[in-house]
Amino acid sequence: MRRRDFIKGIVGSATAWPLSALAQQGEHMRRIGVLMNIGADDPEAPAMVGAFSQGLAESGWIIGRNARIDYRWYQGNAEAARANAAELLALTPVIILVSGTRGATAVKQLTRTVPIVFVNVADPVGSGIVDSLARLRGYITGFMVYDYSFGGKLLDPLKEIAPHMTRVAVFRDDTNPAGIAQFGVIQAMATSAGLQVAAVSVRNSDEIASAVEAFTHSPNGGAIVTGSALYTVHRDLILKLIARYKLPAIYNDRIIVANGGLMSYGPDRADMYQRAAGYVDRILKGEKPGDLPVQAPTKYELVINLKTAKTLGLTVPQSLLARADEVIE
Repeated sequence: MRRRDFIKGIVGSATAWPLSALAQQGEHMRRIGVLMNIGADDPEAPAMVGAFSQGLAESGWIIGRNARIDYRWYQGNAEAARANAAELLALTPVIILVSGTRGATAVKQLTRTVPIVFVNVADPVGSGIVDSLARLRGYITGFMVYDYSFGGKLLDPLKEIAPHMTRVAVFRDDTNPAGIAQFGVIQAMATSAGLQVAAVSVRNSDEIASAVEAFTHSPNGGAIVTGSALYTVHRDLILKLIARYKLPAIYNDRIIVANGGLMSYGPDRADMYQRAAGYVDRILKGEKPGDLPVQAPTKYELVINLKTAKTLGLTVPQSLLARADEVIE
């Protein structure tokens, strides 16, 4: 059984966690705030929440007995991140878990005393979340999703599976420093490989649709879809457009490949939340956030959808199949 299936099994439905968080308080109740950069109805939410809850339970923190969790969701919207961060802090949590660069920035700007553990932050030093990965100061630490150079690692598998590609559309959030920086890395690598690069903003559906249509007027195109909270908001539209125009594409998360995308390469995000629970436990038991170094992902997953490859008329090289962590047929 895959670990994500086990987590889904222990979590149950996506409506369960707010109710359990409101259970009768027990001894030494600790209030934990959680600010998520996706929506409560996002298909990945149960796995993320489940991994965090499981990690806490393994350390003895049981929701409703000695821990209460308050969740808020901001879906990549900077204004919503600030508003929800303020709302969480008003509940006086003893610690906050926050996902995403915008969320971490919002919480950091509003408190200098509540410990913060972050996840899903790209390049926390470059983003200004922390000054150093190892020698931290103050009340914030966490788990980076990748550094800015990671975007370049998406290009090679795409070139392997689509050697005819001469042009690449890069879907990115141009309102987020991580999106801008990742695009710069991909652009530099693509240009040196003789590929033309086009940026596709994921700010709203109209911009995405018009940019993809314009890009597909010329042949031999492919696509790299970088990660951001805004990307998750428009994930279904992006997949639909890429399928309509038959673009070979690589994504940063598995879920879109399970739904028909060609392939993905990225960290195991559920694992990140479970590891973050370990940091929350250590801080609740007296350790200082500044003594806990920022950690990088320990595992990256390459997932390939063979059915989609066949639909696109692509032959997946054996060298790529051998490196795949999962092959969907």
